[in-house]
Amino acid sequence: MTAVVLRRGRFSIRVERRTLVVSVVALVVIAGLALLGLCHGAVWASPAKVFAALTGAGGDSGVVIRQWRLPRVLAAVVFGAALGVAGAIFQGVTRNPLGSPEVIGLDAGAYTGALVVLTVLSGSSAQLITGSVLGGLVAATLVYLLSRSGGLSGLRLVVIGIAVNAMLTAVNSWIVLRAELEVAIAAVGWSAGSLNGLGWDDVGVPFVVLGVLLVFLAARSRDAQQAGLGREVAVATGVGLERLRLELVLIGVGCTATVTAVAGPIAFIALAAPQIGRRVAAAPGVPMLPAALTGAVLLLGTDLLAQVLLAPVPLPAGVVSTAVGGSYLIWLLARKVGRA
Repeated sequence: MTAVVLRRGRFSIRVERRTLVVSVVALVVIAGLALLGLCHGAVWASPAKVFAALTGAGGDSGVVIRQWRLPRVLAAVVFGAALGVAGAIFQGVTRNPLGSPEVIGLDAGAYTGALVVLTVLSGSSAQLITGSVLGGLVAATLVYLLSRSGGLSGLRLVVIGIAVNAMLTAVNSWIVLRAELEVAIAAVGWSAGSLNGLGWDDVGVPFVVLGVLLVFLAARSRDAQQAGLGREVAVATGVGLERLRLELVLIGVGCTATVTAVAGPIAFIALAAPQIGRRVAAAPGVPMLPAALTGAVLLLGTDLLAQVLLAPVPLPAGVVSTAVGGSYLIWLLARKVGRA
């Protein structure tokens, strides 16, 4: 497969030609869905009004587009990309297509941390992000320690992760039942995973956190690509696997927990995006860029679908992603059983 080397100053990156083409097409799809998201609302805005609003004009409709619709659309793009990256990281580390954050308990752990913050502290944006990250790290550590006792393997890690996920889900239900009524109602609604009502105040800090994490990931992308080709290739090229895996897991937990803190646990984006991206790009391993772009497309699409299915009452995006992702999971399991 032919490759293209992109250079800028001292930095360069090698990208397979097909991956580059798929990425460009995905960016075009994202731009189209984003425009549709900015047009859609209680009152339809034409593309001309959207472009006028983005330049600072448009009157009252321009304020609605800039202050209400734009944060939501950008959140769908950024959060979808972050979930796609997190899924690619954990599927690469476990070498298993089921090794995504929602399956192995990281979503549930992040949700536990956020619930503790909501019920004990004031629940500010920074506190929610911190609590979610700590909860995700605790869940990841627990899964890792239980998995390595009998010899670390991808299948063992996934199975133990499913068990940890079930236990954390029970803990979360207990926390909600013991919480005050207002907090419980907010927590249950938030647990569905939704982008409804997000504004600039909600997404500012998460965007910065995710940006920093993705920059760190980009700096380690070459080593991650080598590791994805197998242990022998990674060792031969001088990649420190243990340190790399630790760094990747921390980035994956950070991405998952940050999204969960703001939008709640949006299921199955992290599961499906890496595999869809890998198949479309026909790339070895679990490539990060196609996974990120596919995640953005999936979350944008599911959020738009959630807005129109029962309009004018918007559904949480997590409800639609769960329905779509559940169908994908059934297909994936049936395919793996068929090969067995």
